[in-house]
Amino acid sequence: MEFILPLNGKTKYALTLDPTVWIFDDRKVDLTTYFVQARNVEDADEKYLDAVGKHWSREIMEGAVYPPTLKTERKFDRKGMQTGTFGMLLGTFIQNAEPAEDAQTVVFETANGQHTFSLAEARELVLKFAHEGKPLKEDGPVHILLPDGSNVDNPITHVTAIHIQ
Repeated sequence: MEFILPLNGKTKYALTLDPTVWIFDDRKVDLTTYFVQARNVEDADEKYLDAVGKHWSREIMEGAVYPPTLKTERKFDRKGMQTGTFGMLLGTFIQNAEPAEDAQTVVFETANGQHTFSLAEARELVLKFAHEGKPLKEDGPVHILLPDGSNVDNPITHVTAIHIQ
């Protein structure tokens, strides 16, 4: 089974997605709680400006902070990574691919046929890449989950490619 997914089509950049390395990505979501917790929709620009403002205020009040050392770096939760069920939001990858102005749909190629979503719907989809700490070898490399979690028990499986049209 191929674990690499091409994301291409009407985009400025063609991407190659490798779900086997997403376990180390800070953007991953824990699917055991993702669909039951209320999510706040954040504006990226507002979040950035808020963070810069806090950093500026801290610099003024406390002085410069030196870069982290090995003693102060954030540690990975190894136990959580070995037993967790995780996914990634597709919207991040669509944004990085920079769809063309006339792009309207996202088509998922699977072993069982094609599944089509509008570009707006696809941005909200979740790509499940690990179940209980294991990659999805039998029917993966990813499962497509709807944003409301209504197809968690019956996801779109055997995904081989993602095309923006």
